[in-house]
Amino acid sequence: MSTPSTPADFPCPGESPEPTAPTAASPSSTVPPTDHYAENHGFDVPIPLHGQSRCAGLTAVRRVKSALEPLRRRGDFAPDNVRAALTGLGYSAGKVQAYQDGSARVGFLIDIDASPWCVEGTMSSDSTKADAFGGYPDGTGCEPPSGGH
Repeated sequence: MSTPSTPADFPCPGESPEPTAPTAASPSSTVPPTDHYAENHGFDVPIPLHGQSRCAGLTAVRRVKSALEPLRRRGDFAPDNVRAALTGLGYSAGKVQAYQDGSARVGFLIDIDASPWCVEGTMSSDSTKADAFGGYPDGTGCEPPSGGH
């Protein structure tokens, strides 16, 4: 019986290889959790991208950060302006969300529509953060699920 394998990750263009240190398992990690928290909340953990999809995701993240940086430097955290900057990159207006996330912070979510493929992040006066991922395990697409089993 073979198990499905995760596609191999490799250095992507423009990515500096980071040494990966082996992670030591903590003694408690060998004991099964008694509260089933991780099992019951697995539905809301985004699916990571691997292989060429990961490279495409990193490229999209760099483009999004570059497009939002001028707004961040000006202190422009208006969701409409963030949405306009993201649709200006060619993303469909119906697939881009931007919303106020505090007084000086805006969140955004882009549904790239590639089975699914998503970019999500926040922009504040300190930085713009973004991550690409492959949707959610329960098939909710790019929208975070509201509940599990």
